[in-house]
Amino acid sequence: MGQPKQLLRVGDRTLIRRTIDTVLASPAWPVAVVLGAHAGAIRAEIARLPVLAVDNREWEEGLASSIRAGVRTLESFSRSLDAAVLVLADQPRLSADALRQLAEEHRRRGRSIVAAHYAGHPGPPALFARRHFPELLALSGPDGARPLFARHAAELVTVPLPELAIDLDTPADYESFLALASSAS
Repeated sequence: MGQPKQLLRVGDRTLIRRTIDTVLASPAWPVAVVLGAHAGAIRAEIARLPVLAVDNREWEEGLASSIRAGVRTLESFSRSLDAAVLVLADQPRLSADALRQLAEEHRRRGRSIVAAHYAGHPGPPALFARRHFPELLALSGPDGARPLFARHAAELVTVPLPELAIDLDTPADYESFLALASSAS
């Protein structure tokens, strides 16, 4: 991106602020925000928010290291958590309602993994019951929690959330989203 993706502005807020505000408006609590390459700049942006800011010193490894850091923090904060919801900061169409749908599906169906479904496959955000925390803590590499979807296919249920297929990974993605958002308003 040429700059910290989390600090890109969409409307009147940065991506990280939009994501945190969305999660705080959902049933998810506590909220751990894992900071990596640009931790100092991002920490300044979120300093006054009621979240647990976590430095991931192993960020160069990829997404798995962020998941491990977040799960460790959540476990340290509360031994009574039922589940964790993994959320990315680069999905500008994420909504509190989408996160509520994941939690409701978990309660309704009793499955231990509930993921968004878009672009033909399950993906983040995804809810993992506490029984999967050891596996989340054992993840490595850039792929994040995706291997658990296949490993626990019988426990996985998905919620159709096609709007979450939009993620901002490149400057072109960002410009396209801004143009789309501008034309929609």
